[in-house]
Amino acid sequence: MTKDAIPLEARLTLGQLLSWLVQDGVILRDDAEQLAGNRERGVYPLVVIAEQKWLSRTLPARLLTVEYLTEWLAARTGMVYFHIDPLQLNFGSVANVVSKSYAERLKIMPVKVGDGEVVIATSEPFVTEWVAELERILNLKITRVLASPLDINRYLPEIYSLANSVQQASRARAGQAVGVQNFEQLVELGKNKNLDANEQHIVTLVDWLFKYAFEQRASDIHLEPRRDIGIVRFRIDGVLHQVYQLPASVNNAITNRIKLLGRMDMVEKRRPQDGRIKTVSTAGDEIELRLSTMPTAFGEKLVMRIFDPEILVKSFADLGFSRGQTALWNQWTAQPCGIILVTGPTGSGKTTTLYSTLRQLATPEVNVCTVEDPIEMIEPAFNQMQVQQNIGLNFATGVRTLLRQDPDIIMVGEIRDAETAEMAIQAALTGHLVLSSLHTGDAPSAIMRLHELGVPSYLLNSTLLGVMAQRLVRTLCPHCKAAGAVSADEWQELVRPWQSAVPSNVSVATGCLECRMTGYRGRTGIYEMLPFSIDMQKLVSGDADLAAIKALAIKEGMKPLRLSGAEKVAAGLTTLAEVVKVAPPFESNF
Repeated sequence: MTKDAIPLEARLTLGQLLSWLVQDGVILRDDAEQLAGNRERGVYPLVVIAEQKWLSRTLPARLLTVEYLTEWLAARTGMVYFHIDPLQLNFGSVANVVSKSYAERLKIMPVKVGDGEVVIATSEPFVTEWVAELERILNLKITRVLASPLDINRYLPEIYSLANSVQQASRARAGQAVGVQNFEQLVELGKNKNLDANEQHIVTLVDWLFKYAFEQRASDIHLEPRRDIGIVRFRIDGVLHQVYQLPASVNNAITNRIKLLGRMDMVEKRRPQDGRIKTVSTAGDEIELRLSTMPTAFGEKLVMRIFDPEILVKSFADLGFSRGQTALWNQWTAQPCGIILVTGPTGSGKTTTLYSTLRQLATPEVNVCTVEDPIEMIEPAFNQMQVQQNIGLNFATGVRTLLRQDPDIIMVGEIRDAETAEMAIQAALTGHLVLSSLHTGDAPSAIMRLHELGVPSYLLNSTLLGVMAQRLVRTLCPHCKAAGAVSADEWQELVRPWQSAVPSNVSVATGCLECRMTGYRGRTGIYEMLPFSIDMQKLVSGDADLAAIKALAIKEGMKPLRLSGAEKVAAGLTTLAEVVKVAPPFESNF
């Protein structure tokens, strides 16, 4: 890129920007004069200022980053500020507006194409000579917006590279039948086995998919086939976001590439398959992905669950446990034998809780064994076994095998049937600490579920240490959350039948770039813990119903999920709407 690509008289200078920042009271005059004395190094002046790590004088807690300074400059020059989000760019259409060389020469980047209009981002507000020329060539109205120079330099080559990869991959597949594309083509299955999953364009697209999923903190990647297109969606903080649409043939090729990496059968598309990939993020961290395919009417749907090993080194406080809950959980897990149950629906964080607990318990002096379906994360500190129904290795058989492996602690992925429940109870009776999960709505319901599976009361009384139900709620973004309020009626509805004063420090979601304008960033757990006390044992022995079990649990101090969530609302960590969305009313029966 040549230095004279942009007219010198129109380019922003360091001195000009420093003068404006002083006028607006953002920085001190002495700091500006000291920096202005430095020779310009050919670096964009906003970047030079951001490198100083100054704090704003108007917003003392705000660091003068390139993003902040660009937003300030947009307001100063009367332009619209635009944050470039790579997941919101239709790189196929924007790359067709101008050539890569033209965009790089003028330091401009198309970001949105509409009917009769194209939005182009620039970092030079006073360079406008190209606008009239481009409007005449394209016969489109051009709207200029101001964007971060770092984002333009980073994403400009990427969008052209990705657009070229999609275009080349689509062209290579023109007229080809790539596996099963839709229900009507099932008769073509297996006729074309040369799927070209290794060609460079597809490799580039898969690398891009993984890279941005990791950057955006996605927990799942969905590749969903439709009749004519493929849809890419990321689950971020529990919510699915559509990030791109691909031609159907390219979507199929990407699926095949990922299946190849996961050592799955690329040709087999009629039945579900599972696989795993271990890769490295751009930061150098190892990340594991669990793959699952499912045949649909329009082809194979692929879901990738992303597991971050860092989650296992988090403390219970980081997972959302209160001090009292941490103490009680540690009391249960310190027992030499017995069974501890974690309940909740899929995606409520049960596996994370169990893995984090086992990680702390897995000292060199103990033998920790697990039987799972599937193994969620490979952990060297455990001895992990995967259920394989096709050879008769189910949970019950797995537990029976583990009992002959001299274990101290056993984790059973899930108690699904009477046989597994019986073997888990048997393991607890023979002197082992057993941790497992159940799918019930709350902690008291787990006791009734075990009864329904045929576990006698006397065995429960001998082995059950406690039950914990949990949910995940999104936490408010610390960068943009604002003070708010809830009405007395809303608050009492949340904590009913308990009475408590409406909290004064409630926060609400607003939205910023850090949280992708959602107002939430990250998730935390809310927990309901039911110790299996002597009084509870007596009650269960008398064939009590669920209502009686709940009443005694409350009397003995159990805090239901909504009350646990209310405490986090009162602490300004989440919102009332989030708690209501995931935590059932205590009176509900499951």
